[in-house]
Amino acid sequence: AGTLPSIARINGSCMAGGIGLLCMTDLAVAADTVQFGLPEVKIGLFPMQVLSLLQRIVPRRTLREWCLSGEPFGAAEAKEAGLLNHVVPADALDAKTQWLLERLTDKSPTAIRRGKYAMRALEAMSFDEGIAFTEGQIALLAGTQDAKEGLASFNEKRRPVWTGR
Repeated sequence: AGTLPSIARINGSCMAGGIGLLCMTDLAVAADTVQFGLPEVKIGLFPMQVLSLLQRIVPRRTLREWCLSGEPFGAAEAKEAGLLNHVVPADALDAKTQWLLERLTDKSPTAIRRGKYAMRALEAMSFDEGIAFTEGQIALLAGTQDAKEGLASFNEKRRPVWTGR
């Protein structure tokens, strides 16, 4: 979970527990040649712990097919199922990962930290609980130095200088 965004950069193959690690990241970029799979059923096991992570990301029918068949699938299918943000040719993997990273590093560390906390907390809440929770989070975030700096930089038409507070 952590307070910093995490990006998976996937090249080669991503199987079994590797998919579990992938599920724990915030964003993911894979080469179009990557093979994914949950082969546990082929050796008399089942991807139990990975299942607990995947069920929040992948559509139910797709997940069942992956778990019950144990057959590998490609990067395009993984992206279509919501497991990846981007699929690129292998020779563009580093550049796309860097591009994604640069889209995050100029943002408020405070907003990202509080946002990641809120996203985790909301997973266990009903809609009504979530609305009440996020109202409080908006108020809390609005009082931070980063929020004040963000508004000032917008009004002054300049880049923000984040303090992380």
